[in-house]
Amino acid sequence: MLYSKIEGEGKPFIIMHGFLGMSDNWKTLAGQYVEAGFQVHILDLRNHGRSFHSDEWSYEAMVQDVFEYCQENNLTKIDILGHSMGGKVAMLFATTHPDLVDKLIVADIGPRFYKQHHQDILGGLNAVDFSVKPSRADVEAIVSQYVPDFGTRQFLLKNLYWQEPGQLAFRFNLEVFNNNLDAIGKPLADGLVFEKETLFIRGGASNYIIDSDFDAIRKFFPKAVFETIPDAGHWLHAENPKMFFELTATFLKE
Repeated sequence: MLYSKIEGEGKPFIIMHGFLGMSDNWKTLAGQYVEAGFQVHILDLRNHGRSFHSDEWSYEAMVQDVFEYCQENNLTKIDILGHSMGGKVAMLFATTHPDLVDKLIVADIGPRFYKQHHQDILGGLNAVDFSVKPSRADVEAIVSQYVPDFGTRQFLLKNLYWQEPGQLAFRFNLEVFNNNLDAIGKPLADGLVFEKETLFIRGGASNYIIDSDFDAIRKFFPKAVFETIPDAGHWLHAENPKMFFELTATFLKE
């Protein structure tokens, strides 16, 4: 069963993080959705955060995990939000279990194929040798040689934890990601359709969703509407959480 944090009372609202993320990334926004009247479930997807590790890592497997989570928690008529990889999971979940989903929000990802582009990040993570018991500062120094952007580095290093006294480790399953990285870029299969209300929200400085994607997206999500957060990159919910919340809350309450 997936690890989750559940807060609030009201309509169930599932939130799913992106690649190398975890539920903690959404803690602040989750509190705002709780105040707006939702029962919020922020998940750690398999091989991420505090959820289980598995050699099987695919969108189909992650969707099955979310389906079993909904069954275990008696969740129906849910709203669902996913960012990046989590957005791909949300899209596949909504198109394969449309009876369970009322509204879908996808943050800065489309249903198309994405070429692999995480090589530098994975290079930095793989360069860390935990057998020599590095400190947090040591780990950051190593990763910084591959990932110069401070914000991206801090996002990644949130995954550090004390496995035992004096021994740091990453929470995510790096070995599986190394062996099956192409899985993250796979497109949504042709013919899948979600007929209900859908919001795609993108960063104005991101190229994950461009204007020419709109028609292709509407083939899967005919009721899709699009919003843009100006000047925000791929981590739009962290760069402008105020506008992100306002746009998504308005959509959910309509």
